[in-house]
Amino acid sequence: MDAAPYAKMSRDQLGRLVAPIALYPDALVAQILSAATFPTQIADAEDFLNSHPGLSAADLGKQVQQQPWDPSVKALVEYPSVLVNLSKNLGWTSELGDAYYNQHDDVMKAVQEMRKKAQKAGNLKPTPQLNVHDNEGQIDIAPADPDVVYVPEYDPWLVYGYPIAPWPYWVDVPGIWWDRPGIYFGIGIPIAPFFGFGWGWGAWGVDWFHHGIFFNHSPYFARGPAFFDRGGYYGGRPGFARPGGFRGSMGDPGNYRGYGAPRGGSGIRSGAFSGFDHGGVSRGFSARGQESFGGFHGGGFGGGGFHGGGGGRR
Repeated sequence: MDAAPYAKMSRDQLGRLVAPIALYPDALVAQILSAATFPTQIADAEDFLNSHPGLSAADLGKQVQQQPWDPSVKALVEYPSVLVNLSKNLGWTSELGDAYYNQHDDVMKAVQEMRKKAQKAGNLKPTPQLNVHDNEGQIDIAPADPDVVYVPEYDPWLVYGYPIAPWPYWVDVPGIWWDRPGIYFGIGIPIAPFFGFGWGWGAWGVDWFHHGIFFNHSPYFARGPAFFDRGGYYGGRPGFARPGGFRGSMGDPGNYRGYGAPRGGSGIRSGAFSGFDHGGVSRGFSARGQESFGGFHGGGFGGGGFHGGGGGRR
């Protein structure tokens, strides 16, 4: 069955959609937006992590290198809590990928708007873990230590200074969820074990001025196969990828689509996942239970002495 026509989201709806990731470092936002257009690969990557517990980060990188996934999906394996969140909330992820595919500029603008709201609310500011810099009206977020990435934990429905209705069937995933005011940081994730694979942290960047994502210093266009009839996406955007155009920091129960209750209760728009049963409910903890986190510690890796983002509560 052909995919249903894309229904364009409003500014407020896009803000709600990007709220869970808007305060992440720029390179991580780039990885997530691209990976969201490959939802089946995200589910496969989580299954892969669950079936390979206890690997060191270096060994995991070697195993992931052999997988037929998009580089953005491979890169997210370095941040298991983030990957698991995308998989457990696959209905939301599919909407994010669909919106990014069809409203690329609007999604990038929404991220910046939500950052400014969090900043105004006093919840986004420089910390020992993250540099937050106003670059001519665009807010850049990058690790304070270039060798360690911290994934900020926060309540995406409260951190922006006003209550946002949680996404339908939202699952709070350990390692990125903080049920108190503000932002929390657990244990940082060293990026060194993933050097040399070509898809790691340093490969990704964002140009907020021209709404572009870069991969290995070249413009990168998400080409996920889940969304169809997307004319105009590859038509280019003014200024993006022109010489000198990149100004980003490389390396550095509410409403649903259509804004009524989702049909079928899967949390996924029909058409995008024909025959694919990994919706927000079926992928939730009620389906698999907390054993999905076997082998991980607070969003990092168990084994090999490597413990990643999130960390335990203090």
